[in-house]
Amino acid sequence: MKITLGQDSPFAVALFASPAMLLFALFVALPMLLAAGATLTNHRLMSPEPTQYIGLDNYRRLLALDVAVIEPLRNTSGQLVQDEEGVRYPTWRQVRRQHPQLGSYREAFHVDLGERRVVLAASDPLFYRSLINTFLFALLVLPLQCGAALGLALLVNQKIRGRIFFRTVYFAPVVTSMVVASIVWAFMLNTDRGMLNELLRNVLHDPNAGPDWLGDSHYALPAIALMSAWQGAGFQMLVFLAGLQSISPELYEAAKLMGANSWQRFVHVTLPGLRNTIVFVLVSTTLLAFGLFTQVDVMTSGGPLDSTSTVVYHAVRSGFKEQDVGYGSTITLVFFAIVLGLSLLQRLLVAKGEK
Repeated sequence: MKITLGQDSPFAVALFASPAMLLFALFVALPMLLAAGATLTNHRLMSPEPTQYIGLDNYRRLLALDVAVIEPLRNTSGQLVQDEEGVRYPTWRQVRRQHPQLGSYREAFHVDLGERRVVLAASDPLFYRSLINTFLFALLVLPLQCGAALGLALLVNQKIRGRIFFRTVYFAPVVTSMVVASIVWAFMLNTDRGMLNELLRNVLHDPNAGPDWLGDSHYALPAIALMSAWQGAGFQMLVFLAGLQSISPELYEAAKLMGANSWQRFVHVTLPGLRNTIVFVLVSTTLLAFGLFTQVDVMTSGGPLDSTSTVVYHAVRSGFKEQDVGYGSTITLVFFAIVLGLSLLQRLLVAKGEK
């Protein structure tokens, strides 16, 4: 019996899609289901104790939050107690003694509002600090990487001699191992003998110039964002280059005939022609930024003072270094839900913009 498969045949569609669906089921759907099951247990690696079902305890431990308003310390005459850093407040141990319901909570971060201090307390404050660090990294790396990629694409799109060489050079960091790139940048950002600080000292003629890039909580995350933008800009450059070459040259010729200068041609011809490309680059860069792990693991190990800890790094540390697989799976699943929600929101905003 001869079977003829039409182009619209359901059997033909299923046959062609089956390899991709099989790989998706084995490497995406099945691990996700196993991780979801692990979140309901206290499963640990290398533990002699049997795994037990604990329900939603991991989710309560991860998401438990409370807000405490702390009054400043006052002396016997009712005046505020101050030191070199400003107004003094009770320690968190003293606050927990005054508020027994906060006994299992620790301070995640605080905000001073007038004389009062508002503290966000959590059962796992590191998760919320890591979540904030992840969003800060995305906000830093998105304009850096996308802006650099667009600028490089505009440069290598010019009809100049050697542009193939420059395209190769700009793309080279993308094919470099992230571990190798992180190690090289860690040497470059070294406080004492790093290339960047040595350059600053020679330019400024100051032997003490140059911050502690990876040892100061104010500079560590921006330094990692700069390194990540350098490493990934080459890929987005090729995407932008493909978009630039798809814009009709006749549009630029018409703009020139109408008296438009270079900036006006860029704003009214190039950017509208790159609209779909820009959306793709922004979405893909944002998703990659949320998965930040290797740079943190190699360069700072989450420090200093957890200022570079990210959600993925926190999940890996909890699941493998601390061997708490159930809790690490909970972190991963909750973060997946957050990223999925942001992706859907981004898609809705893009669709609304197109209308």
